[in-house]
Amino acid sequence: MCGIIAAIGMPKAVHKVIDALAALEYRGYDSAGVAWPENETLRLCRVAGRVAELSERLGPDLDNPVQAAMGHTRWATHGAPEERNAHPHFSDDGRIAVVHNGIIDNFARLKEGLVASGVTFHSDTDTEVIANLIAKHFTGDLVKATEDVLPQLDGTFAIAVMAAGQPEVIVTARRGSPLAIGMGDGFNIAASDAVPIIPHTRRVVFLADNQMAVIKAGSCYLREDGRDLEAKPSEISWSAEAAQKGGYEHFMLKEIYEQPITLQNMFRDRLRLPTAANKDPEFCFAHLNLTPEYLKGISRVVLVAQGTAYHACMIGRNMIERVARVPAYPEYAADFRYRDPILDPTVLVIAVTQSGETMDTLHAVRLARESGCKVLSLVNAMGSSIDRESDATFHLKCGPEIGVASTKAFTSMIAGLYFVSLWLGQIRETMDRKDLRRRSYDLLGIGNRVQGVLATDQDIREVALKYATSNNFLFLGRGTGWPLALEGALKLKEVSYIHAEGYDAAEMKHGPIALVDENMPVLIIALKGRRYDKVVGNIQEVKARRGKIIAIASHDDDDICELADDVIYIRADSGIMNSICCSVPLQLMAYYMAVARGCDVDKPKNLAKSVTVE
Repeated sequence: MCGIIAAIGMPKAVHKVIDALAALEYRGYDSAGVAWPENETLRLCRVAGRVAELSERLGPDLDNPVQAAMGHTRWATHGAPEERNAHPHFSDDGRIAVVHNGIIDNFARLKEGLVASGVTFHSDTDTEVIANLIAKHFTGDLVKATEDVLPQLDGTFAIAVMAAGQPEVIVTARRGSPLAIGMGDGFNIAASDAVPIIPHTRRVVFLADNQMAVIKAGSCYLREDGRDLEAKPSEISWSAEAAQKGGYEHFMLKEIYEQPITLQNMFRDRLRLPTAANKDPEFCFAHLNLTPEYLKGISRVVLVAQGTAYHACMIGRNMIERVARVPAYPEYAADFRYRDPILDPTVLVIAVTQSGETMDTLHAVRLARESGCKVLSLVNAMGSSIDRESDATFHLKCGPEIGVASTKAFTSMIAGLYFVSLWLGQIRETMDRKDLRRRSYDLLGIGNRVQGVLATDQDIREVALKYATSNNFLFLGRGTGWPLALEGALKLKEVSYIHAEGYDAAEMKHGPIALVDENMPVLIIALKGRRYDKVVGNIQEVKARRGKIIAIASHDDDDICELADDVIYIRADSGIMNSICCSVPLQLMAYYMAVARGCDVDKPKNLAKSVTVE
């Protein structure tokens, strides 16, 4: 889980690469480095630390006039986060430099053979094996040497390779890890995702598995199975400004506040309400490869995801079953892919992922398709691996999410799954017209409802600051409140480093209640509904044990303040869509508590944005 960048044909390429690494730092920030050609050699600068420290270390070389360079910001897998393990890595003879995202599973065996042949290694990484193997095959043709080595590598990789004495070419390749090529006028730039490319060009090629891209100042071509292929770029729709903070102190806060507009944009061209009372809403899917006949015959839906996306799938399960009346099962992709699940062509698999590159989810998608299942993906990153390998894709259209802790992507996933539920319900004829129209209006109005929650920001901040010194936290909910409790606990853990646990409130008597005392804050999602009386019972259980109670409650609940120490009110009048409005206070609580504790909100320790390795 690292960020790689390679630029050629760009004046002051070292400086350009450093700027790009800063934009990629959310992918990894244990260490960073940059390499560039100079005369007939390769130069290198690395640090254990952030990109800003690398920039300082470079000194005058930051403005070196060279027009080619490549860099890396690392999240450690093989080898501790030390300078000697930072990328780029050179071959022992200094002729080859490599940056790498991924894991080489057979590196130990390959390294043993190289050591036996007299090669000395200078790091603990798997990446150094790649550099030395390419050097061993290199006789002047960098493309051929790289191509000869790739079949020897087991595992995943996205790499960029430079050779001493060949400043005019950079060779890149991918298998399992993402890599994009930005094609400009007289320059080309390769990166782990489109974020650092967009300031320079919107014309982007997303490499497929087992493809190489050979980039020069004025040209770019692909290679696959020993053949040259034309690079055909796509046009990225979002702007460079979307990846900037825009006046906010942190990306996380900016992205929390972007949610009303991202939710509105998601459905602008996809959901059309009829003017006539005897007409149904129209749900618009582009490039859909799922026929109504197939969807009417599906036996069940399996939702695969990891982390925050899995919590969205838990909510999506309730939506699909309630609206489309088909059994739905959320699955951790990492478990699903290894469990030998029972699948057949009547099973619709829905994959949910912000990046579209989550390794476990990608393998779950491949397993599903090998089993004859159709796959519908909900993905934010257009052109990503899961996007390309699915039968149909619902693009979340959030724009770039830079904060490591997912916020706007999470609520977009919930809204997207609700859209899919309504669409399935319409096709399967499980709703009457009145119910379908009502739910569609709820969906279109969710952006305004989130804006209303954001208007109470300062009230939520006051509650957060009251509990910012806590060392432990419990989150409880029932129904869709359970996955929200899991998500609230995850957000708090991610950015504030407070130990937090989320539970279905029905589980309290089965163990977790033993943790409750006067030092334990307990946040309970307590909206009015079928389970409200049960939730109130849980609140009373916590109160009897002197726990501190924070309740997220319905706007018209006048009694809850007699039970809770603190209450956060939301307007709760749209049934299952309340889960989106409840998410916002959880996000703001985590954010303000982390800021109060002095944590690096956008780059929490030990985490990276996209988990592209197992």
